Amino acid sequence: MAMYEMKPEYYTGIDFIDEEHKKLFEIANTVYYLLIDEFIPDKYDYIMGVINELKDYAKYHFAHEEEYMSAIKFKRFFTHKVEHDDFIEKVNQYDSNIVDENQKEALLELLEFLTNWLVEHILKQDKLIGEKAE
Repeated sequence: MAMYEMKPEYYTGIDFIDEEHKKLFEIANTVYYLLIDEFIPDKYDYIMGVINELKDYAKYHFAHEEEYMSAIKFKRFFTHKVEHDDFIEKVNQYDSNIVDENQKEALLELLEFLTNWLVEHILKQDKLIGEKAE
């Protein structure tokens, strides 16, 4: 049972964006499972792994989305790009020493950040791209 799943309301109607969003939901699930897994005493390597995966995937996805917004001359392109840049900056701030010192707190914070992003950004901002494309 996945904690995070792409429900119908999250779909933008733009296939490649929706497919890439599914991957972001999968990464959020990985963070959730790491948080609740009591059988891994030291989660440091896993946490840093998921942070790096998130960093790489977000850059890849945002580049795609921005290219598309630019191509359809999306009016809210600039404000949308600013949100993307803020996301990358936030993920870049995860310091390995801080993560190592308090793994549970780092996972909780990352999960909260991702949850807010998935709801606020995809549901409110990315859906607008789909509406513009229709």
